[in-house]
Amino acid sequence: MVYRFILISDEVEDFMREIKIDSDATFLDFHKAILKSCGYNDDQITSFTICENGWEKCQEITLEDMSTSSDEDSYVMAKTRISDFVEEEKQHLLYTFDPLGDRVFFIELSEIIMGKSLKEPKVSRQLGNPPAQQLDFDELFARNPIQVDTNAGIMDDDDMFGDGISDEDIDMEGLDISDGDPFQ
Repeated sequence: MVYRFILISDEVEDFMREIKIDSDATFLDFHKAILKSCGYNDDQITSFTICENGWEKCQEITLEDMSTSSDEDSYVMAKTRISDFVEEEKQHLLYTFDPLGDRVFFIELSEIIMGKSLKEPKVSRQLGNPPAQQLDFDELFARNPIQVDTNAGIMDDDDMFGDGISDEDIDMEGLDISDGDPFQ
């Protein structure tokens, strides 16, 4: 079976890539086809995210094993077949090509071609130039400005315990509080 995917960007209006790939190919094969079709370097920690109910993020498939807990399922592109997660037409995926800038391609499975197979992914249609692979820092901060609270400072006692909690709400009985040097 062959999958026909359409990739678009929310940054470049006339950008589109159509990639046909065998359903038994890995996400690493798909990743390499995307990079090649865009002329991108393979020097970023990219990932795919499987989406449900439109664009709701569900499962991430990473380039490298990023697992921090054995309680979570972790999927790596080289070991995960596309058909393990993509099953029906109109299914959506995100491909994060710039993790620092949190920039993605929106991908839709536009067609499943039964009875066919491909040895290598094929870019069957391409329009426009892709967005830059990485933003420079000036562009990155212009897109995602850091908000600085000029009124921020040292917290007073009323703010010390956060919203809704005051000094009176804390039961001090039973706490051993002494005046003096705590390091003696």
